Amino acid sequence: MKSNLLNLNILNKINYFMLKYKMPNYRRIFQNGHSYFLTMTTHGRNPILIENIELLRKSFWVSKQNYDYEIDAIVILPDHIHMILTLDNAKNYPKIIRSIKQYFSKRCDAKYYVHYPQSKSRDAEGYFPIWQKRFFEHTIRNEKDLAMILEYMVNNPLKHGLVENREDWRYSSFYKRLYS
Repeated sequence: MKSNLLNLNILNKINYFMLKYKMPNYRRIFQNGHSYFLTMTTHGRNPILIENIELLRKSFWVSKQNYDYEIDAIVILPDHIHMILTLDNAKNYPKIIRSIKQYFSKRCDAKYYVHYPQSKSRDAEGYFPIWQKRFFEHTIRNEKDLAMILEYMVNNPLKHGLVENREDWRYSSFYKRLYS
């Protein structure tokens, strides 16, 4: 009996270690005809996006020259971006993210990130400490899913204490729709 408890304890420690230190075996879904909720976050949550909003806009413009997609909704915060994209070819959304990140990273002034440390492996791979390597993706499955995500997005600046009224955040497609 004691041996079984010991084995169970060891298995629990192994599972904990695997969850804590290993990347999940995550598979992205690529379904044409769906929209995607995507989030890109800066490395170390460095709040550089609003200060570099023109460069970010240009990064999106350049990506749109190479890929066919619509930005259905977007909110840009100092350290991350939430957006809903609709694409003709669903397999392109990782390429779109990569295009935006690469353009921005290659042109961002080092003063915005040189003070941010990064791991030796990121440094060896030639990354600048600007973006997290990965991004979050969620396939929007139905109208209820879409409504919940839009509500989350429009409230995100309020949640992070950037404004007192969600309608006041200028770096959002919701603001543009309200005041144009």
